Amino acid sequence: MPAAALNRSDADPLWAQLESDLRRRIDAGEFDDGLFPGDMELTESYGVSRHTVREAIKHLNKTGLLKRERGRGTVINRAEFEQSLGTLYSLFQSVESAGVEQTSEVLELRVDVNPEAAGHLGLEEDTELVLLARLRLAAEIPLAVDRAWLPTSIGLPLLDVDWSHTALYDELQKSGCGAPKQGWERLTPVVPSAADRKLLGLKKSDAVFSLERLGICEGQPIEWRTTLIRGDRYRFVTDWSAGTRPELRHSADG
Repeated sequence: MPAAALNRSDADPLWAQLESDLRRRIDAGEFDDGLFPGDMELTESYGVSRHTVREAIKHLNKTGLLKRERGRGTVINRAEFEQSLGTLYSLFQSVESAGVEQTSEVLELRVDVNPEAAGHLGLEEDTELVLLARLRLAAEIPLAVDRAWLPTSIGLPLLDVDWSHTALYDELQKSGCGAPKQGWERLTPVVPSAADRKLLGLKKSDAVFSLERLGICEGQPIEWRTTLIRGDRYRFVTDWSAGTRPELRHSADG
């Protein structure tokens, strides 16, 4: 696929035009079987300065589309973020540890009733809970839709938090409630609803990971969470060794 000609009279700077065209070529799968072109090659093929190339590459790195690998150079990063299975983790920390800024847009933050969530938390169905629903973004690109339900005894102080750049577990620690130390998760591939698909910027045929989590602190359930995570931007991995067997549970056991 040939490089598109850049328009020097366009209102968009050359680096932005270059970034856009490289995204087009990446999405088309042009570089899947080999290394991403180096600065010099891009400079020659697009007829731009090295500074322009570096600025475009910097933005592609920021969004996680590219990554540097020792001994290989720059490669396409199809799944931008990884998380080990079987470990308590924070999506916020998982993204930021990859060098990408994670931000959130609050979709809902209120006291409400949810019989299913209350049941998981060991409470009566009509018990009021705090709902925190957020659109999670990595480098300003949608990554996940996250909905967490917490008992009001724990969640009420969170109603006044600025959630644009923070983690739920960090805020629980600050409030003195403490973050979950154990729990269980269930991971399922699903096709999201039209509303969630729109939030995540996905096509009708795109699937997501549906992650359900019960967080427990000091033997007490304190968090029921459902998260829809884009499968093209996030992947889960597990480590194993000979002579060990992972512990699996039937889905009916949670």
